[in-house]
Amino acid sequence: MTAIPATSTDPIPRPGSAPDMERRPDPKEVRIAPSILSADFANFAEGAGACVHGGADWLHIDVMDGHFVPNLTFGPDVVRALRPRFPNIPLDVHLMVAKPYDWIEHFAAAGADLITVHAEATPHLQRTLAAIRAVGCKAGVAGFSATPPALLQYVLDDVDLVLVMTVNPGFGGQKFLPAAGDKVGDLARLREQEGACYLISVDGGVDDKTSPHLVRDGADILVAGSFVFHAPGGPPAGIASLRRAAASAI
Repeated sequence: MTAIPATSTDPIPRPGSAPDMERRPDPKEVRIAPSILSADFANFAEGAGACVHGGADWLHIDVMDGHFVPNLTFGPDVVRALRPRFPNIPLDVHLMVAKPYDWIEHFAAAGADLITVHAEATPHLQRTLAAIRAVGCKAGVAGFSATPPALLQYVLDDVDLVLVMTVNPGFGGQKFLPAAGDKVGDLARLREQEGACYLISVDGGVDDKTSPHLVRDGADILVAGSFVFHAPGGPPAGIASLRRAAASAI
């Protein structure tokens, strides 16, 4: 991937317009989406920049409200600050909040390209996904590690991405849950059976050991925080290691 200058003068894309979000990737083009939750908050922009310059395909932004999950993280202002600094990289916002519908317009206006909500967070999942698309963003749906993929069957026409959580959400650095990882294969088979075209993203415990299995099962996007930011050599080395591991599974 060509490095994106932090001082680029290119116009900021409209939400959802990032070209590499328009299609499923070739199996040889698995996307790496570092989770900035693991960045050094005192040097936040530098950490995000190291990911972008190090070859990240997307930036993953975990939004937690301290109610839906036991942690408190970012709001729309973080997205608003990153958007002009890195105008050409997709910003993938994962809403782990109790009332996701209330935040859609705020994050879209801040510059999110994709907004993912939890199926467990709203009784009106289809309406919420439709609202995301209505503001020009791609729509994603996530489920906790124990949430069955069948829950998504009735909203497949409204989904651009399905996020598989392979840890219990709330904090980074947790151990990968193999049973949750098995859902990747289930979702890939469902995608084929239904003729759907959603992307499959995996978040939680993703590293150079777990990613080959996930890619073989059908994962398109690997979200990694601790492995990328704590790698010897920093994010560029972590991203390169993940990419090699993903390629080994193809």
